[in-house]
Amino acid sequence: MPTLQDVAERAGVSLSAASRALSRDQKPVAAEKRERVLAAARALGYSANPLAQGLSTRQTGLVSIIVNHIGDLSDLDLFDILIGRLQDVGKQASIVRLGSVKSARDFLRGSISYHVDAALIFSDFIGPRQARDFFRTNHVIMLNGRQDSQSLSVQPDDAPGIQQAVENAARHQVETATLITGRESSELEKQRIAFYRTALARYGILVSTQLHGDYSYASGVTAARQIDPRHYTDAIFCTSDAMAMGVLDVLRDREDGIIPGRMRLYGFDNLSLTDLHSYPISSIGFDKRDYVEQVVSLLVDPAQARKGPRHLGVPTRFYGRQTG
Repeated sequence: MPTLQDVAERAGVSLSAASRALSRDQKPVAAEKRERVLAAARALGYSANPLAQGLSTRQTGLVSIIVNHIGDLSDLDLFDILIGRLQDVGKQASIVRLGSVKSARDFLRGSISYHVDAALIFSDFIGPRQARDFFRTNHVIMLNGRQDSQSLSVQPDDAPGIQQAVENAARHQVETATLITGRESSELEKQRIAFYRTALARYGILVSTQLHGDYSYASGVTAARQIDPRHYTDAIFCTSDAMAMGVLDVLRDREDGIIPGRMRLYGFDNLSLTDLHSYPISSIGFDKRDYVEQVVSLLVDPAQARKGPRHLGVPTRFYGRQTG
């Protein structure tokens, strides 16, 4: 592999001049020298090592993404967009999995601190202060609903979409509902449940049953099997599309035509899979590209971001499909 010394020799400049010309911080170097160095780097196929650059610039080019796990179907829709945009702005993602309180404690206790340009916190189990201490940066963007006065944050505004979905149910004479919820450790989930209960009460819809899952298809199947087929409610609201898919498959096995003939089913996340014929689930979602752009806007210019609103919201809306 070509080295910085090879680039300097080909361009006819000193090693320090070549380093300044290729620096991401636009260090002073004559324009003519910079062009020779860039041309030499292109000709040789030289690519600067971001970790090596970080020793002098204190910028690694790395962004840590802290997750519970990457298994939810909603993760696949979102993270492909997010990682692509990070690469577009010259960053590389480093993904850390913290799926429980214990794993978070063990990780924070047993690992060396990481030096990164920023940390994006999705995991339920780490707060902003822990993130700042561990990743040696004040540039922490909280995406899990746990923020403080020093952190930046982005989160979906669930209220509009939930209001629209419940309004849709009320228009179709829904009077009773089952609510199937996700991880109890999630601050965002707690807010989401509160929005559901407020909206359902506003329209006089009784929540006769609340069951718990973990956002997965399997937990939707388990929850649906707990529902007594002799006492179906008028609608089932799930706080993830994956759980709604599990519910739909159980109900399909029990009786053809139960949805939407006898019951309405609502999911959450507006997964790309819900546009397919197999799972035409009415859902609530937000524009994932807009969400990622909000995150990136806080990431690329932290100084400017801190002059504006520290906590950004992305509105949700209702997407009606066959099950609704």
